[in-house]
Amino acid sequence: MYKIRGVLFDKDGTLFDFNATWGNWTQRLIESETAGDAARRDELAGILGYDLKAGAFLPGSIVIAETVETLARHVLRFSTDSDLGALIDRMSLLSETAPQVEATPLRPFAGELKSMGLKVGLATNDSESAARAHLAKAGVLEDFDFVAGYDSGHGAKPAPGPLLAFGRSVGLAPEHCAMIGDSLHDLHAGKAAGFTTVGVLTGPARREALEPHADVVLNSIADLPAWIAGQA
Repeated sequence: MYKIRGVLFDKDGTLFDFNATWGNWTQRLIESETAGDAARRDELAGILGYDLKAGAFLPGSIVIAETVETLARHVLRFSTDSDLGALIDRMSLLSETAPQVEATPLRPFAGELKSMGLKVGLATNDSESAARAHLAKAGVLEDFDFVAGYDSGHGAKPAPGPLLAFGRSVGLAPEHCAMIGDSLHDLHAGKAAGFTTVGVLTGPARREALEPHADVVLNSIADLPAWIAGQA
């Protein structure tokens, strides 16, 4: 039996390419909420940390790790609609329809994890409904034993609540679980929960930023099964 028996994934930048998913989402959000006003569009892009000309996130962008609700509070003052709940609903709908580029083909990857006897979960600071929609679209929702978003009642990363909830749900102690993610929020949550922390380089963060906070940094989740097998 492997030392690691449960793997909990972040979603964007980990299972899915970050810029391809959230770049599209951010551009559509900025355009729709500023209603074509160029000055407001550019100011909102700056607050979100997104370079519209380059089509890329800036270092430290708040889109990278914050929850939809936190982002909505920043976006609200640029919107023609002052209803926070309605804005969050629009943002969640945009998220559910954003294109998803898999970091590695997820169906065979998930099948390999299950064949190893691992419990598999997802903890994202996106909404749970969006997470389930993305996993279903990839054809792997049934392979996940646990799915939590910021709105699932366990809190949001970097707090350890979603991670501890995963452990309880699948009946595993923290020392037998690993948190896999592309951001410091993921790694800090993993440390706080007592999980093994695995950084991946398929998000905006570079290796040198992740290594001080991770037990290991892999190029992508594709390298994870072999690494787990090597920990037995």
